Amino acid sequence: PRTGHAVVDLLDQSRSCLAEAASATTAGERYVAAHLAALRAGAAVLAARARADPGGTSGSRRGATRGPRNVWNVLAAVAPELAEWAGFFAAGAGRRAAAEAGIPGAVTARESDDLLRDADAFLGLVCAVLGLPHQQPLAGTGVGLAG
Repeated sequence: PRTGHAVVDLLDQSRSCLAEAASATTAGERYVAAHLAALRAGAAVLAARARADPGGTSGSRRGATRGPRNVWNVLAAVAPELAEWAGFFAAGAGRRAAAEAGIPGAVTARESDDLLRDADAFLGLVCAVLGLPHQQPLAGTGVGLAG
């Protein structure tokens, strides 16, 4: 199946966020960029699945009256094979918000390094699920704030 521009754009944005995370100088910046990379990769799956099923439940009136739903909840429902990852990243949303707000100690260097690696692995899995090649954006970047 053809992949829409939105899907490709979201995957490109995810890769850009991973590169930004890899070059970040603080744990908070790294964590935020890595989490946003995962978020965009998840959104790419939703965009691809919505394109594949234009008459599906995502466009129903009943779904529209429920109010906003976050990407991770919708991803778990739309792509059950990614439900564990969705739960993992949903659990980190509060930390991301704290890091974005500049709260000292919101995340450690180790947590941000781990999330960067996890987001990169998730992007690779998303590419595989979508039948697209995965480019390794982190090769040779020397990831590591934790010492």
